Amino acid sequence: MSTSKNIFATLKGDRSIWAITAFLALFSFLPVFSASSNLAYLYGGNGDTFPYLLRHFMHLVLGFAIIYGVHKVPSHYFKGLSIIGIPVVIILLIVTMAQGTTIDGSNASRWIKVPFVGITFQTSTLASVVLMIYIARYLSRIKDKTITFKESILPLWVPVALILGMILPANFSTTAIIFVMVLTLVFLGGYPIKYLSIIVVSGLLVLTLFILAAKAFPGVFPNRVDTWISRIDSFSDNEDSEGDYQIEKAKIAIATGGLVGMGPGKSIQKNFLPQSSSDFIYAIIVEEFGLVGGLTLLVMYLLLLFRILVIANKAPSVFGKLAVIGVGIPIVFQALINMAVAVELFPVTGQTLPLVSSGGTSIWMTCLAIGIILSVSVKRGEVKIKDEEEMNPLDILSETI
Repeated sequence: MSTSKNIFATLKGDRSIWAITAFLALFSFLPVFSASSNLAYLYGGNGDTFPYLLRHFMHLVLGFAIIYGVHKVPSHYFKGLSIIGIPVVIILLIVTMAQGTTIDGSNASRWIKVPFVGITFQTSTLASVVLMIYIARYLSRIKDKTITFKESILPLWVPVALILGMILPANFSTTAIIFVMVLTLVFLGGYPIKYLSIIVVSGLLVLTLFILAAKAFPGVFPNRVDTWISRIDSFSDNEDSEGDYQIEKAKIAIATGGLVGMGPGKSIQKNFLPQSSSDFIYAIIVEEFGLVGGLTLLVMYLLLLFRILVIANKAPSVFGKLAVIGVGIPIVFQALINMAVAVELFPVTGQTLPLVSSGGTSIWMTCLAIGIILSVSVKRGEVKIKDEEEMNPLDILSETI
């Protein structure tokens, strides 16, 4: 008993965030164990789902280790770390693109393999978290200043453009989500709306030119433009496609679930639905736990959103407020998109359900973001001073750049 008390005593920050995170992680074992059966038959041969459950468990263990380590770091240190992180993620994205991985002619360069460890890592998820912290740092520095659009191009929009430009060819949905979250953060950070309109128009123009170039010169560089178009056409016109097949199976699973579901492990559609343990796990959850389970999960993410807003409101510094919004809102936004896809309110995107879907990188980066949120929420028993007055070696670096 004393050991458990000592462990919980070392956990700082918002208790509700800890509780919601733990609930989602613990709940995830049931649907992952059930939905992994199709993978076990396809790739394992004998239908044994235990290895997939064990892998999910190890991913969560490392994820909670990330939360614990990150939440112990004083939040203002992340300002300087973002300066170091931006060139690191740009290099990682370049390495990822340079692999030239294709599937059926489409760009599939999303992952890199970590040397000596043998695990794959999706670089765009790390880039998203680092970019949001970097933008929060920039906005906190200019909060009392009047800047021109020209002055903000190099320090703010060039890193955004570089990162999004390298993610776009292989992953449009992630690019779009990051772009929307960036616009939301800079708007909340007080960036002039007239400048934001320029960025929105520029972003749409660049996307249009990219699509036109990809269609005009299809063999020049691998991309997924045809996949994007087919998914949108399938969503809007009900045309037959792989995405339409997935949605149909997801809707059957949801309709079968009824009010209380078929029971844990009793899903039928998990045997037919591709990506049932990741992209479409919400459909399996509703099939097995019914409307009650689906709404419970939705409420948990909305509670997470509520606590994120509370922490942001209470944060003593502008950087803390923006950092919490920047890394917290995308978690809930991604969850809502995942659920919307399952019920055909949104085209197929390939976005996972945070902390519930199987997959290492998604879990780890979600945990990194939660660790940052908890770090901001920690009351460290010291005098609360503003960001610009909190100095450490990394802050000194950030102030000089």
